[in-house]
Amino acid sequence: MSVRKRTWTTPKGEEKSAWVVDYFDTTGKRRLKTFKLKKAADAFAATASVEVREGVHVADSATVTIEEAGKLWLLSGDAASLERTTLDQRRQHLNLHIKPLAGSTKLTKVTAPWVRSFQDDLRGKGCSAAMVKRITVSLGSILADAQGRGLVVRNAVHELSKARSGTKASDKRSKAKLRVGTDIPTNAEIRAILDAATGRYRPLLVTMIFTGIRASEARGLRWEDVDLVKAALHVRQRADRYGVVGMPKSEAGQRTVPLPPFAVNTLKEWKLACPKSEAGLVFPNTAGNIEYHQNMLQRGLWPTQAAAGLMVPTERKDEDGNPIMAPKYSGFHALRHWYASWCINRKADGGLELTAKAVQSRMGHSSIQVTFDTYGHLFPAQDEGAEMAAAEQALFAVSAT
Repeated sequence: MSVRKRTWTTPKGEEKSAWVVDYFDTTGKRRLKTFKLKKAADAFAATASVEVREGVHVADSATVTIEEAGKLWLLSGDAASLERTTLDQRRQHLNLHIKPLAGSTKLTKVTAPWVRSFQDDLRGKGCSAAMVKRITVSLGSILADAQGRGLVVRNAVHELSKARSGTKASDKRSKAKLRVGTDIPTNAEIRAILDAATGRYRPLLVTMIFTGIRASEARGLRWEDVDLVKAALHVRQRADRYGVVGMPKSEAGQRTVPLPPFAVNTLKEWKLACPKSEAGLVFPNTAGNIEYHQNMLQRGLWPTQAAAGLMVPTERKDEDGNPIMAPKYSGFHALRHWYASWCINRKADGGLELTAKAVQSRMGHSSIQVTFDTYGHLFPAQDEGAEMAAAEQALFAVSAT
């Protein structure tokens, strides 16, 4: 690798000069890179020589821009048959955030400091901390796809993630735990919802409350998956918000959940009044097709909370300056959280105690770690005083012998 000065005369007779780095890349191909200043040429030569020696160098001319890599990333998602919602999120991140701020940047220019600067720019646009994190993850995914295509060697997002002071463990420690009465409805609130629920959305709410199934799983639920004799509900498929039917989120998502008598009786009554559906859906819309997610919220969960008195003020004001009220729990996941807490604390309610593994199975979590990470703090605490007293008694019993 050499650094030399090149001088030439333009057609107009002007004398020009530049510094050229002459080297061979990892494939043995000769490369020339021109710089205005010798200092910049020397810095590049020093970095490139190390990268070539380690086999991690990609020349600027051999790579593409972030925008071009993003298009290839979307094609990879299509080829992998990712869910439509996932692909939509990818397009939103790329078109609304990544392209406007960094679309013309070459992949070889993406370093850890550059990623930090990119995140600062996102915050400057008004993106929340959660949104910045999600967009950064998408950027890292773009770089990972480009790595597989040989367009870039290093993934600066992943390197930054590993090097940052806050590890995954500390991220978990700093993450707020789900709180009863804030994220998880109280038992009294659930009773109020059940008392207020009416019409065709009542069976849906009852079922989701007492089984913890996801909204997509409720939309895809068929009568053939509900055994009212054995009081069991089988989760075998789901319908996404676009009405596309597919398998549950993971293999563990295919599960059987017991139905309490209250839910069984509610579903027996609903089966007689349920709109006819060619697909045999339990909770179809009035035309017998897959129900829209927004309808389930706007015509089911939210009005029921309003009737139950579960409304909270928002920061928005009406024409008279009064706070605009909104449902306390904005989504169905609150009902799922309650079901998990109900299963965990069955012994406290006079029922049979469930193991963490049983809770994982009912929730359809892919691993027991997901269950513990989400609901571990809800499991009954061991009576440490009684434990220590028993240990002390055992110790002195041994000494006495």
